[in-house]
Amino acid sequence: MLKGTTFSGQPVFAQLTGMISRSSFAILVKEHNADHYCKRCKSWEHLICMLYCIMNNCTSLREVTHGIAAYGNKLNHLGINYTPPRSTLSDANATRSETFFGALYKKLYQRYKELLSDSQPNKELLKRIFIIDSTTISLFKAIMKCVGRKPADGKSKGGIKVHTMLNAYEQVPQLIHFTDAATHDHTFLPKLKLEPHQIALFDKAYVDYQQYDKWTQQDIHFVTRLKDNAVYDGLEEMEIPDNTPAGYLKDEKIQISYKDEQLKEQLLFLRRVVYYDDEKKRLLQFLTNIFDMTTEQIGLLYKMRWQIELLFKQLKQNFPLKYFLGDNENAIKIQIWCTLIANLLFTIIKKGIKENISFSNLVSFARQHLFSYHKLIELIERSEREWRRKYQQKPLVQPAFFDG
Repeated sequence: MLKGTTFSGQPVFAQLTGMISRSSFAILVKEHNADHYCKRCKSWEHLICMLYCIMNNCTSLREVTHGIAAYGNKLNHLGINYTPPRSTLSDANATRSETFFGALYKKLYQRYKELLSDSQPNKELLKRIFIIDSTTISLFKAIMKCVGRKPADGKSKGGIKVHTMLNAYEQVPQLIHFTDAATHDHTFLPKLKLEPHQIALFDKAYVDYQQYDKWTQQDIHFVTRLKDNAVYDGLEEMEIPDNTPAGYLKDEKIQISYKDEQLKEQLLFLRRVVYYDDEKKRLLQFLTNIFDMTTEQIGLLYKMRWQIELLFKQLKQNFPLKYFLGDNENAIKIQIWCTLIANLLFTIIKKGIKENISFSNLVSFARQHLFSYHKLIELIERSEREWRRKYQQKPLVQPAFFDG
C-alpha cells in the first residue's frame, strides 16, 4: 500500500466515477427502465466498462473486459463486483438504449453547470451567446449514411454527425443531437430552444432563411456567414465608425427573398458586414439580424465561434473515436455519449485545480494513475512542486557508467 501525503482510500478511477451520484443514477435507471430484463451487466457496470474503455483508449471488447477484470478487489471501490464477458457487454451495447446515457450526460451537465462557467469579463453577454456546429465521425461499416460517392472498391463506409450547441460561458456541450453524416446541418436549427435576446453563432452550412425569419420575429439574434452564391439586394449602407480596425470594408442593410412552407415568396431584412482577413488573404461576409451593435462587434461575435472548434479538437485528441465496440447504431451512440461524459468529468476536475495544467496533460496523468490510490487533484498540484524542490535545488549526479 502506498503511503504518503497524497494517499487516498480510493483509486483515481473511483474518484472520477464518484462524481456521479449513485442515488440520482438509480432514479434515472428507473425512469428509463434501463435494467429491464437485465440479469447481468446492470447499467452501472455497463457505464464503468465504457468509461474504462474511453479513458484507456481500448480498441476491442476483449481489451476492455480482460483489462478491467485484472484489477480484482480494486473494483469494489467502483461499486461493482462483476465484470461482464465480451458477449454480455456486446449485448448491453446493442440492447440498452443510448437515450439513457444521453439523459445521464444531461443530468451531470445540470448538476455541475455552475462549476463550468468561465471567469471572463462581460459574463452577462456570454451567457446569451450559443455556438452551434457539427463534427462528423467516420464509421467502419455502412451503418449510417455517409456523404460522398460510393468508393471504387465497393466497400461503403458510414458516418455519424454530432450536432452540438455550446454556451460561450461554459466549456462543454449543452445540447447534442445525432444524425447520419449525409443529413444537412440546417435541420438542427429547429431543435434549438432559444429565448429572446439570445445570440446563435454558426457557419454558413446552417443556411435556412425561413428559420432566420422566425428568429427575427421572436427577437432571437444570430451571426453567421453569407454563402458565396447568395442572391440579395443592397438597401442601405451603414456607417463604419472611424475607430474600427482595418479590414472592415462594408456594412449594409440587405434584402433577401425566400419561399416559405406554402411556397409563397417572403422578404427578409438582414445586415451584411464584409471583412478582409489580411493574414489568411480571404474575404468574409457576415450575416446577422443584429442592428444595434457596431461593425467590429459583429466580427468579434463570429470570431467566438472558434471556441466550439477547440472543443472538437479536445475531444478528438484525448478520446479519439476511431474504434467502436459495436457495429450497430445504438452501440456507437452509447460510446459517443460516454466519451462526452468522460470529457465533462475531466472538465469539472480541471476547474478545481489551482495549477496551470492543460486538459491533455490532466487526462494523460489520470490515465497513467487510473487505479493508483492517490487523490488526483492533490497529486497533480503537488507532483511538480515536489519534483522541483527535490531535484532542481541540487545538481543531478551523473552515474559512473556514463563516464568516458
